Amino acid sequence: MRADARRNRDKIVEAAAEIVAERGVTVPMELIARRAGVGVGTLYRRFPDRDALITAIGDHYVRTMAGMVDVISQESADAWDAIGRFVAWAAAPGRVALASALAVLPEEATTGRAEFAEAREEWVERLGGLVRRAQAEGAMRPDVGVEELIHLLAVFTCHPDGLPAPVAADLGRYLRLMLDGMKADTAVPSPEPTR
Repeated sequence: MRADARRNRDKIVEAAAEIVAERGVTVPMELIARRAGVGVGTLYRRFPDRDALITAIGDHYVRTMAGMVDVISQESADAWDAIGRFVAWAAAPGRVALASALAVLPEEATTGRAEFAEAREEWVERLGGLVRRAQAEGAMRPDVGVEELIHLLAVFTCHPDGLPAPVAADLGRYLRLMLDGMKADTAVPSPEPTR
């Protein structure tokens, strides 16, 4: 793909992610093109239909998450601090709106695709490395893994409408409380999870 075509594609995906976070996945394609600063024809040359564009947004979202784990890790004092900062970043209102919009998509648009699965695996591995470091540093309880962290984060970021109103109104506070339960110094041994 030529450099200018790649730039246009990236502009479209980033604009689409913003506007989908604001208005949901049914936003008119013309508004996405306008926000990206491209013509509707350019948008449809890159993405022949809405499903193709939403799929690209899902890939972009997960790759952004993976990249942010690295950025925050480099800027943080230790792994536990990085986990807290990443969770707070992931729970910012615009990202929560995008995550909840993507969560209602059919499986074949996201998790059923090899590209998405690969991007998610990359993100999980990077976040998992952070969890293992926090555990090795003695900050995070050893009986909590990356999947538990992701499941709890998903409850807050992908399904905020299912939360009680006071929780949905202050996700950051409740996520901090959730993280406090993952600290090594406050851990009470838990029974084996049921699978």
